[in-house]
Amino acid sequence: MNAQQIRKAYLDFFEKRGHTVIPRALLVPYNDPTTLFTGSGMQPLIPYLLGEPHQDGTRLADSQTCLRAMDIEDVGDDRHTTFFEMLGNWSLGDYFKEDQIKWFFEFLVDVVGLNPENLYVTCFIGDPKNNIPRDDEAARIWQGLFESKGIEAKIAEIGSQEDGDKRGVKPGERIFFYDDGENWWSRAGGIEETPIGDPCGPDSEVFYDFGEKFHKPGFGKPHPASDSGRFVEIGNQVFMQYQRTEKGFEKLAKPNVDFGGGLERIAQAAIDSSDMFRISILWPIIEQLQNLSGKKYDSHRESMQVISDHLRAATFLAVDGVKPSNKEQGYVMRRLVRRAIRFAFELGVEQNFLEQVVPVIADLYHEDYPEVAEKRQEVIDVLVREEKVFRNTLRKGLLKFQYQLTKPEGYVTLEASSDFAIGKPLVPKMNARLDGEFIFTLYDTYGFPVELSLEEAFKQNIPVDEHWQQDFDAKMKEQRERSQTAAKGTFKGGLGGQTLQHKKYHTATHLMYQALRDVLGDHVIQRGSNITEERLRFDFSHPEKVTREQLDKVEEIVNEQIGKDLKVSWAEYPTEEATGPLGALGQFGDRYGDTVKVYKMIADGEEKPFSFEICGGPHVDHTLQLFEDGKRFKIIKEEASSAGVRRIKAKLQ
Repeated sequence: MNAQQIRKAYLDFFEKRGHTVIPRALLVPYNDPTTLFTGSGMQPLIPYLLGEPHQDGTRLADSQTCLRAMDIEDVGDDRHTTFFEMLGNWSLGDYFKEDQIKWFFEFLVDVVGLNPENLYVTCFIGDPKNNIPRDDEAARIWQGLFESKGIEAKIAEIGSQEDGDKRGVKPGERIFFYDDGENWWSRAGGIEETPIGDPCGPDSEVFYDFGEKFHKPGFGKPHPASDSGRFVEIGNQVFMQYQRTEKGFEKLAKPNVDFGGGLERIAQAAIDSSDMFRISILWPIIEQLQNLSGKKYDSHRESMQVISDHLRAATFLAVDGVKPSNKEQGYVMRRLVRRAIRFAFELGVEQNFLEQVVPVIADLYHEDYPEVAEKRQEVIDVLVREEKVFRNTLRKGLLKFQYQLTKPEGYVTLEASSDFAIGKPLVPKMNARLDGEFIFTLYDTYGFPVELSLEEAFKQNIPVDEHWQQDFDAKMKEQRERSQTAAKGTFKGGLGGQTLQHKKYHTATHLMYQALRDVLGDHVIQRGSNITEERLRFDFSHPEKVTREQLDKVEEIVNEQIGKDLKVSWAEYPTEEATGPLGALGQFGDRYGDTVKVYKMIADGEEKPFSFEICGGPHVDHTLQLFEDGKRFKIIKEEASSAGVRRIKAKLQ
């Protein structure tokens, strides 16, 4: 089966077993300031795993697009990508270990057709200190499934990953017990880090064995949790069966199941290839790069892997409404596109690059994700425009290289020493030194490849500071931190916005949205928001700057409504009814299932609510809570966000 077939088969498989297939969430999380991107399949479902009821029931399944910007520098081998899909299924207090493990094994072996001889699993070893037993139940289920296929499945107690590196795998072993560093889930990490009051529990991971020849000896002996390259995790089943209390870890009355499986990894296992880029949703991009460059993949693997991954990520970011910029998600998108273009230079592809590659990517997804087909030309236009901007910027970078690292000592003619040179201008003679900070400036601001900076320095006889690499790496570290999660102590993947202050600002956002429509007109549509404990930020469609008089009127309306102490409540409606005759507002670009949760804010004695909006929460119970401590709603800034989109920042102060 190819990747597209696996995705469809997975959703069909769980739909037949009573699951509602829900649409993917956007790559940019809604009202979650703790993370730039949806980085895991479970991330959009975390509120429901914590106890909030889901409008589509207790059995859910999906294929969620994900992006992890922190992996950007690791792309360029056979395994790493920034963009990937997670196949997921969830039981919210419904079925548990027996069904989950059997179903996943059945899907892998009987549907996808994986050889069970290549499957290995891990379970939780237990923690006597906290009275948490070894997960013998999961191990027993796995053992029975392997035996049903005539496979011996001995159990091995490993402990930590380091213990596994020393011990390795022994003949007949197939089920491995690891500690909480490998097989325990909580939002903060291991057992001791589990926050009081939070659900948590053991997990059971499934690995595919590509064979001894892919083991790198430098990692010690081979075992499933090793990073050596032989074993690749293809699925993880989290069993949330405990809650940490002041007294310890107590069993939940209704435990949950959270499963996530990498589509790309399952697809590469299906073709038994250790190279992920040979699967059906990546290889056509590689083939196009071979056609455009006239070069072979085997001799230019890194360049082609980086390009295919980065442009796939950028394409979906564009589909989800992100545009290249120097801030937040747009900043990461710009890095992805420009890094892809730089690697294309190495292949000799310099003209009309993106408009020849992005359509190939769109073709791979347009049947399974209709929004890709709907926004096809818009996406191409956004990315091609960025390519043109970058090529001009790259030329400026070359000029900055030539002029800034000089002390005038007469002038010489610059020869066209590289593909990036733009003629033969007169430049001052070089008499300077290329430290790491300057190399980083060229790299980050102008997209100037490090290799090109060093090459130009050599050709122009410019000495390079001996510590340039350390300085450059320090700047790169700072840059990576800008691209990663902005908060500590959150769920892996980023759960935030559950404090009372978040709820106040979330409620204020609803009120301001309606007030903006009252003042400016019904053309105002939400284009995004970001809420922290300090302020709210709201993007909306509007063709011109909002005047101070208009902002004052919006403030007046919001404060008036807060003062009425509107009651905040919610109800579920069929989506067509909510967005149609009921007229509930929604966020631009959101996609909904068959039913939606709609929040209503209404004053006592009034028939019509002031705010009636599709949203997942959380909010305060009544609006006077926003005026606690004598605070009032105040708009502190209004500015352009992008073409035709304005941005407001507001506070309670």
